Parts: sequence; C-alpha cells; structure tokens
Amino acid sequence: MQRRITALIGLAALAAGTLTACGAPPADGGPQATSDFLPCAVSDLTGFDDKDFNELTYDGVKEAADELGVAPKAAESASEDQYASNISSLVEENCNLIVTVGFALANATRDAATANPDVDFALIDSVVTDDTFATIELDNVKPVLFDTAQAALLAGYLAAGASKSGVVGTYGGMPFPSVTIFMDGYADGVAHYNEVHGTDVQVIGWDKAAQNGTFVGSFDDQVGAKTVTQGLLDQGADVIMPVAGTLFKASVEAIKDAGGDQSIIGVNSDVFVSAPEDSQYYLTSVMKNLTTAAKEVTLATADGKFDNTPYVGTLANGGVGIAPTHDWESKLDPALLDEVKQLQAAIISGDFVVESPSSPKV
Repeated sequence: MQRRITALIGLAALAAGTLTACGAPPADGGPQATSDFLPCAVSDLTGFDDKDFNELTYDGVKEAADELGVAPKAAESASEDQYASNISSLVEENCNLIVTVGFALANATRDAATANPDVDFALIDSVVTDDTFATIELDNVKPVLFDTAQAALLAGYLAAGASKSGVVGTYGGMPFPSVTIFMDGYADGVAHYNEVHGTDVQVIGWDKAAQNGTFVGSFDDQVGAKTVTQGLLDQGADVIMPVAGTLFKASVEAIKDAGGDQSIIGVNSDVFVSAPEDSQYYLTSVMKNLTTAAKEVTLATADGKFDNTPYVGTLANGGVGIAPTHDWESKLDPALLDEVKQLQAAIISGDFVVESPSSPKV
C-alpha cells in the first residue's frame, strides 16, 4: 500500500576551489593537463568559500578535473549583476562545461546557453524556464536536481519525535522552489508523525497548503536570520530548520541567547562536520550530495556523454539523505530512530511515495 504525501520543490546551492574575483579573468588551478577538456564553474553571490552549496559543488568539479588531469577554471560572484558577465568570461576562456550554481543563475545560464550552443552547461538545483517561468529544455543545459522533500520528510518526522514543546519551526532564505521543497517535506514529516502517534506537533514558519511562510529575504543576512529565529523561539519552537545556507549560524546564536535546549536541523551538508564548533545544537541535517552529482556530470561530459536529461538525486541513489544525529543521539528514544530508518526504507522501496507538484519530473 502506498502513501502519497504532497510536497514541493527544492533549494539553492554550494561549491569550493580555485576562485576568481568577480569581473576578473578566471583563475587557473589543478594538475598538469592531460586532456583538452576544460571544466568550469560560476558561483552565486555567497561565493565558493561558503562551506555549503557553492563549495560542495565546486569540490565535485575539482575532483573530476583531478581525475582528468586538467586545471578547472571558476568565476566567483559577489552580486547578482555579475552572473551573466562571469558566465561570459568562462565562455571566452573556451570552457567545455560550465557548472552554474543555483536557481538565481538560471536565467543567465539560459541566455548564455542559447547564445553559445557549442558550450555545455550544468545548472545546479534548477530547471531552465522562459520569461513566464514555464519550464523549457535546451539541448546544452543539464539540470542537476535533488528531491530533497524525501530527506526533509525524514527530518520533519525526527523533529516531531524529538520536540518537547510540541512546536517545531522552519524558515527560508528566499522563496525559491529549491528552498520550499525542504519546508514542504519537513511539514509532511511532522504530519506523518502526528498520524502515526496520534499527536499534534505544530509547524510554524511554513504553511504548506497556502505555500507561504517566513523568509529572511536573502542568504547572507545573519542579523535578519537571528531575528527570525528569535521569533520562532518566542512561539515555542524547540527544533528549527533554517533553509538558508549558512544562516543556520545565526539561528545557533539565537538559541545560545535563549539559553535553552533547542536544536537546529542543517541543510545541504552535514553541519556537524562543516561547523563542528557548535555541534551540540545540531539534531541532524538534510543533505544534498552536491559533490558527487557535480563530479558525475563533469566526468560524463568529458567522456562525450553529455545530455540534457535532468540528474535527480534521491534517497535511492544517495543523491539526498539525512545525517546522523551525532551528539543528540543519546537524548533520543531509540525507537524513534528506528522509525526514521523504517520510513527511509519505505520511501526507497516505493511503499511510501513522497510527491510534489514542483519536484523533479523525469
């Protein structure tokens, strides 16, 4: 018997490596070239040293470049108005594949791909759309997508079981589909926990049915994120999932100020590993395996196997996942952790179906 859960679509982005100042010629890096294939990457405005979306993606490009024996090039963006010019600079460098990181670069990627049909592009965490936001296909653009609703549902279920107050929260950086997919899955996980256990754990910060909620308005406003987190704490939330890149650090500061035993759920990578200094505040993380995805797409392109069929990361192929509970494990009921494992297995087998009108469709 299948359960059908409605969710929506996913977030935003991460990479690291050889950096290029915005507007400056792309920088070289890597090993002695043994191939004439040139992989390249463009960051969003948070840059390649974000220990998150951009850095993880560029790590994959660099790992592929190492295997190929080539030196990748990259252009780092500091503002939105540099996306198009940074892509153009890499086209002029004769890049064979340009990996663009994040929903915010979708239009600049579309325009560059249309103007340069001989250059291949991999667009991380977004499809290509026209000016009416209808999805379109371009022969030389491969969307790299992640069904993060699957993993976020597990996190929501865990959060509901871990909550002592009966209130959990979430907020986003900006209302991109790649952000709201996390929030949808999270809300559905809480709802499923309530269904199984006959409880009434509340989700604040996101109304899935209305598709609106709490957003900071950017991915780099730490002050704003702290204020938002304080508001969620004031409403009783004791588990909070910030879907806003590195703004989770502001949430940790708000929890420290509150002096309570609240926790956060990281996104994109395991924040216990990327920011271990505050490990006691991390319940778990909803992860995208951006490094593996970027590496696979880069190597396939170098091998002449580029196509525009979307890559979709799922629980089944390891493209998304949930991190260990690390320091929080001793505080949790082992039965709850077993339930999460069973739910994950049910999603992978297809017995429990996580659906979303905005989820990757292939």
